[in-house]
Amino acid sequence: MQIGSIDFGERPLFLAPMEDVSDPPFRLLCKRYGADMLYTEFISSGGLIYDADDSVQKLDIYDEERPVGIQIFGGNVEQVRQATRIVDAIEPDLIDINFGCPVKKVVRKDAGAGILRNLPKMERIVEAVMEGATRPVTVKTRLGWNDDSIQILEVARMLEDKGIQALAVHARTRSQMYKGEARWEWLRRIKEEGVRDIPFIGNGDALTPEKVKAMFDETGVDAVMIGRGAIGNPWIFEHAKTYMATGEVPPPPTWPERLAVVAEHLTLKCEWLGERTGVLEMRRQYGGYFKGFRNASNLRAALMEETTKDGVLEVLLNAKENADEFQMSVPATPSKKPKATRSIPAAVKAKLPTPSAQKQRAPATVG
Repeated sequence: MQIGSIDFGERPLFLAPMEDVSDPPFRLLCKRYGADMLYTEFISSGGLIYDADDSVQKLDIYDEERPVGIQIFGGNVEQVRQATRIVDAIEPDLIDINFGCPVKKVVRKDAGAGILRNLPKMERIVEAVMEGATRPVTVKTRLGWNDDSIQILEVARMLEDKGIQALAVHARTRSQMYKGEARWEWLRRIKEEGVRDIPFIGNGDALTPEKVKAMFDETGVDAVMIGRGAIGNPWIFEHAKTYMATGEVPPPPTWPERLAVVAEHLTLKCEWLGERTGVLEMRRQYGGYFKGFRNASNLRAALMEETTKDGVLEVLLNAKENADEFQMSVPATPSKKPKATRSIPAAVKAKLPTPSAQKQRAPATVG
């Protein structure tokens, strides 16, 4: 399978772009454990052109994680056009357009899956991205807005005609959100009746190595994109590849191995965001890492009490797999270092073909 000049080989596995999950620290871990393609969290086009800190921060990509794609979203065609130039100047391996996010605050402005109600506008947004991109453009979307408006076969052909170089589809409608089973029968139809000459990537319910292999076997997709199955489980890529090659699923990581990866994830977070923010943001990840373990809720509660990196590491160091209680550290004063203010790098601004006056400070819009 190939996207542009990137050759992924047979049956590659992609890490899905996930808000509050697919940041550089987590992407680096997934890369180590076998992810073939990584994506940033989705980035607001409006946030980029107004130089919003949170949006600019998501542009951070590192050579160690390549190939990596930057995913953007937005329902304002002109904002998307300008944001594409910013993203392109960062030099990702590809630019992905999010036409699949089902969240209300996104879809109400024709961004994410909201665009599935306005296909002519979807065409204009794709054209705007194609105009500003000098690298491959791809799309991630859903089957449709609801069961009464599934036009994914026509959408796939239209997107390919517009020049995108790969298509990923989450096999649910927007109205389904993440409920019920993903409808893999549609993935096979898209592969057989929708796309013609571009790679097709399946997404939805690839939660275990067995399910990853089943998606390949049952639908004929060229690649599988793993989302929720990777949360707290970066090992899924390595395990899925082993299962596809041998028919055997490797044993799960040992308790010490798991704790070591959580500690490394925390350390990378703190290096990227600063200690205070890194510790706070890491709290979202503990539920995934310890899901299914005895007394996981007690361990998570102990970790959530900590406000410093060393405090969290001490709890992890003393955590026993079957313990009823988990030792907490002596309270410490967290670092006062504030989260860094971000802006589009000057070197990137210099590459932009249009003046950057539009990036005056203003409230960032969501799409």
